[in-house]
Amino acid sequence: MPIDRLHDVLGRELAALEEQGRQKGSETVFTRVHPAQGESGPRFELESEGDKRFLRMNSNSYLGMSLRPEVIGAEEKASRAYGTGPGAVRFISGTYDVHLALERRLAEFHGREASMLFSSAYATTMGTLPPLLTGETAVISDALNHNCIINAVRLARPKEKYVYAHLDMGELEAALETASRNCSRAVIVTDGIFSMRGDHAPLREVVALARKHDRAFAENALVVVDDSHGVGAFGRSGRGTEEYTECDGVDLLIATLGKALGVNGGYVAGSEVILRFLREQAAFYIYSNPITPAEAAAALAAVETLDGPEGRELLAHLRAMTRRFEEGLVERGFETIPGEHPVVPLMVRDTARTSALVAHLKRRGVLATGLNFPVVPKGDEEIRFQISADHTPSDIDKCLAVLADFES
Repeated sequence: MPIDRLHDVLGRELAALEEQGRQKGSETVFTRVHPAQGESGPRFELESEGDKRFLRMNSNSYLGMSLRPEVIGAEEKASRAYGTGPGAVRFISGTYDVHLALERRLAEFHGREASMLFSSAYATTMGTLPPLLTGETAVISDALNHNCIINAVRLARPKEKYVYAHLDMGELEAALETASRNCSRAVIVTDGIFSMRGDHAPLREVVALARKHDRAFAENALVVVDDSHGVGAFGRSGRGTEEYTECDGVDLLIATLGKALGVNGGYVAGSEVILRFLREQAAFYIYSNPITPAEAAAALAAVETLDGPEGRELLAHLRAMTRRFEEGLVERGFETIPGEHPVVPLMVRDTARTSALVAHLKRRGVLATGLNFPVVPKGDEEIRFQISADHTPSDIDKCLAVLADFES
């Protein structure tokens, strides 16, 4: 059946996105990865670029775990032992011992009673929040929270919704006070690291406000933190924003296996009772395949590396490279948002200039991602650089030199 009228409508929408400079465009296709050599970190070949090698400055792989031999070896060994796929969802055909081992290890790593795996961090948030947001619940969310939190709240049916200005603890407390008049439960939800800017939530203050107003809610005031960009990349031992802010009291911690840990999947850690409830009620867990046994084994190896001496060395190097890049931007007159997290934004504040600078970087062999409206607010257009423990001082200096050349 012809669908020409729909094609016309969608074509006009695509044309409008292109005209406004808001289209994401075609995806970068990698064809080969070259391991670190000499003073250079890994380099990447792209489709249609021949044998030209690129420095990647836009990866979430903050520790370079996906290229580490112990992680690759664990995945290969588990593939031979278990096969390549899980077969079905866990409640239908059972689970694998390596899934359970990873869940126990993640719970231990975060000092929680239990954890449970999802197919991705996005699915974790989508699966965790709706069952907890009842018709008697108020949900209170930071204005710059990730899209997965926004969509999870949309999927739910809470009694009241509040959005407080980014990091504004006064607005958060006002929302708690208002919600306590009509709601029996409050759920405060925030990113740990805000991925567009690299800044972090003041978790000690958030938890303190939740505890201050907890007795006003018959079913408590809960704090849920998505720290997907924090775990493995932030804090002395890589335990994320909780560790960095010296916070104790986050009720549910959501994180990913697909960024600093270098594999795939997501998880939530918390009390045994809440986790048992979610296993019964979280649709994105119940009706979706888990990560493969091989991915679970690789993630387990990554956690073991992170939680040992090599992990401390990787984190120390990551912090050093982040400082080197951030200080280099400032010395060259660029605007950035200071912080210790390896997301280092270069604030361009203009869509056309952002696109031109990204193109300049690519021509010179550096891959970076520009963020324009509506991904970020108008006036906040930026290039989000992401530093990795894979990067060397030479890599950082190369990127800085290319940026300085654009400005000259």
